[in-house]
Amino acid sequence: MNERDLSEPILLELVKNALDAIVDEMAIALVRTAYSNNLKNSMDMSCALCDAQGRLIAQGMTLPMHLGSIPDAMRCITRKFGGTAQPGDIFILNDPYEGGTHLPDFYIVKPIWRFDMHVGWAATIGHQLDVGGMTPGGNGCDATEIFQEGLRIPPLRLYARGEPVDAVFEMIERNVRVPRQVLGDVRAQLAACAAGEKGLLHLIERYGSERFQAITDLLLDQAERLARNAIRAMPDGSYHFEDWIDDDGIDPDPIPIRVTITVKSDRLIADFTGSALQVKGAINSPLPFTKSAVYACVRHLIGGDPPNNEGYFRPIEVIAPPATIVNPVMPAPVAARGLTGFRVAGALFGALAQIAPDRVFACEIGGDTGISFGGYDAERRPFVFLEFLYGSWGGRPTKDGIDGSASAVVNFSNNPIEIVESEYPLIIERYGYVPDSGGAGKFRGGLALLRQYRFLAEEGILQLRTDRRTYLPYGLQGGRDGTPSANLLWRDGKVQELPSKCRLTIRRDDVFRHVLAGAGGWGSPAERDPAHTAHDVAEGKLSPGYAQHEYGVAVGPAREG
Repeated sequence: MNERDLSEPILLELVKNALDAIVDEMAIALVRTAYSNNLKNSMDMSCALCDAQGRLIAQGMTLPMHLGSIPDAMRCITRKFGGTAQPGDIFILNDPYEGGTHLPDFYIVKPIWRFDMHVGWAATIGHQLDVGGMTPGGNGCDATEIFQEGLRIPPLRLYARGEPVDAVFEMIERNVRVPRQVLGDVRAQLAACAAGEKGLLHLIERYGSERFQAITDLLLDQAERLARNAIRAMPDGSYHFEDWIDDDGIDPDPIPIRVTITVKSDRLIADFTGSALQVKGAINSPLPFTKSAVYACVRHLIGGDPPNNEGYFRPIEVIAPPATIVNPVMPAPVAARGLTGFRVAGALFGALAQIAPDRVFACEIGGDTGISFGGYDAERRPFVFLEFLYGSWGGRPTKDGIDGSASAVVNFSNNPIEIVESEYPLIIERYGYVPDSGGAGKFRGGLALLRQYRFLAEEGILQLRTDRRTYLPYGLQGGRDGTPSANLLWRDGKVQELPSKCRLTIRRDDVFRHVLAGAGGWGSPAERDPAHTAHDVAEGKLSPGYAQHEYGVAVGPAREG
């Protein structure tokens, strides 16, 4: 094949789309075979393909906040096993200080062989329902060192030459509360790797190993070139933004996340110098997760449909000083690192809004909220329920924020009430929008959501990872900030407000309500079209009094029915 054939745009597009299809098939295989609600319903997992060198060549329709961490995990695996990997080997890790991001995320990676030639890797990440430790669900804020957070797995062989390594499976089984679900999800990840292996081998057989490698080299270069072109179109300069986490659940002090984005020709630097030192509570974000947030946010400004591989990472540099909340060192706890990762994304979007004010939305309600219930039923069988609640998008430069939507940097799905109630000792008594909660603006922020649970077992543990009570979702271009979150517990006819981050005993018929924050608005409320305000009142999203107070629009009460 000559150089002209290799650079043929149609051929590159065909292979790019084929790779995208394979990783999406991996994701579908994982969802269809998963056991836990967190994987089969919420889709808290990711799938990817890497070439023989471990370079990320395709990412699935899954979580960008996961996928940008795969190159770090692959470097750890290839450094340890690259020269000794054999056909039939499969590797596992979850250690956030050796390729992972927090203990619940199991990375399962399979080298792919064609005859006696190593041609690639299938990689999956699955957020397991439990990983042992002091908090059911493994996502608590109250650990003060990683040793309290559960089972920590360095890069190990899960399979050796096609045979399971029983000691690793037994170690997992003995250290988690719900081994049936966890090991079932591990096998779902194995099924996804097998689907990736089958698809990649079929593609290589079609084009040949050397030709396929040459094509993937060009796809990586193409993604890099498109990213550099997009960055070059941005105005050179430095753009600073800071956002704050209310607290870490242990110390009451607010926690700054500071970023300076510097654009220099075709390079972009995201510098987190000035962010808080690592904290006592378990919200520290390991460097791979911080980098993932940067890659996901910058991709929003790249535009178009570049190949979804690590080539577009190349012109992006991340500076995160060690021993800070965005790059912790041992033994910092990291179980609830999602909170900080999403706050990093919020700060990044705030800085990017200065570069492209016509393309970046106001502050969304991303992944602040994680809720878990754990305990034992009447027959002493353990249960763990875990879910992450996502709210709404901030107001956009041309439209209102999207009500009730996953964060812009994940692809999470709704956890259906019917399934929750059929599988767990819970009743979801309320689930819906909160009127008057989106930040006012020319384009208002998306509404807050609330979810209310009634606990039906005799006793259990409720764990909360929430935020945005003091430091509200920011508005942009004159838009108002959003509204605060809240945690309420009804017990014995009395209601109490719970801290934003806590772990407590919960009893039969206790009712817990979480109200998410409302998203920020975009543009001055005085510029909002009165017809849009009237429409929101008619739909019950705004009250007449709120419309009058925030927008100066007199509207009658919402119609019923």
